[in-house]
Amino acid sequence: MNYWLMKSEPQAFSIADLKSRPKKTEHWDGVRNYQARNFMRAMKKGDLAFFYHSSCAVPGVYGIIEIARAAYPDPTAWDPENPHYDRKSTPERPLWDMVDVRFQREFKRPVTLTAIKMQAALKAMRLVQRGSRLSVMPVTVKEWNTILKMEKMAASNPEE
Repeated sequence: MNYWLMKSEPQAFSIADLKSRPKKTEHWDGVRNYQARNFMRAMKKGDLAFFYHSSCAVPGVYGIIEIARAAYPDPTAWDPENPHYDRKSTPERPLWDMVDVRFQREFKRPVTLTAIKMQAALKAMRLVQRGSRLSVMPVTVKEWNTILKMEKMAASNPEE
């Protein structure tokens, strides 16, 4: 099993939105960065990912999702009416992929970006590297376990 972090702006699509979908499952479309796309292509059904809210008042990890379907062509790239349209991508030669994700659980309290940056064990995490703005990225087992420990501590310390 591999671990990932997937970012979304909560005003566009939040973990609560995913939780409210039929079967708590939705496709993760609109990724238009080659490195992020390649990471999605490496995802396997059953892999787990942190659901990260970005570009919001409190950016951070808000829960856990599962990869419900491995990468397949993203048809939003072929729709001129879609904001993710890419004229270079065609059904015959798709450039962009998406995966399906399924809600697993929401954190009682998010593990904030500020807290992640303060954690010595996470100094090498892609999320905190200068210039890393990827919306999809791998997470090591050590990083995964560290964030889960931070979540337990955040949930047990509500005044912090």
